[in-house]
Amino acid sequence: MDTLSYKTVSVSKEAAQAKKEWVVIDATDQVVGRLCSKVAKLLRGKYKPSFTPHVDCGDNVIIINASKVVFTGKKETDKVYTRYTGYPGGQRFNTPAQLRLKKDGVERILRHAVKGMLPKGILGRHILDNLYVYEGTEHPHQAQKPKAIDINQYK
Repeated sequence: MDTLSYKTVSVSKEAAQAKKEWVVIDATDQVVGRLCSKVAKLLRGKYKPSFTPHVDCGDNVIIINASKVVFTGKKETDKVYTRYTGYPGGQRFNTPAQLRLKKDGVERILRHAVKGMLPKGILGRHILDNLYVYEGTEHPHQAQKPKAIDINQYK
């Protein structure tokens, strides 16, 4: 006897049922952590009613004006990013202020923040490939017809 009036639909990656869209986010005067938590939810697909935890059903996100993001408090000078070269004594430290001066430094800051908010493993690494960060207003994804969204409307 089938008494359910509804069924939970699970999106499968084989059938390509996930409706992926392209969205543009303007990062001007946005706080890094708050922006990246919303971007991570968009990449994951959590704002969609067809969200499925084990499938990449999120959107492709383009962040423009990334060089205009801000940190709260004294994080710009006090926060430390650590990386390791793989050699003995090869630990390197950078602050966000130092990274901003380097090529693709702002992109590394935002990718690092979003990566920490995604699932660990193969799925998280695959989802992170759907993030595109540009320091200026120009981006080469006009052919995908991305729609501009106001990130402040999301929770």
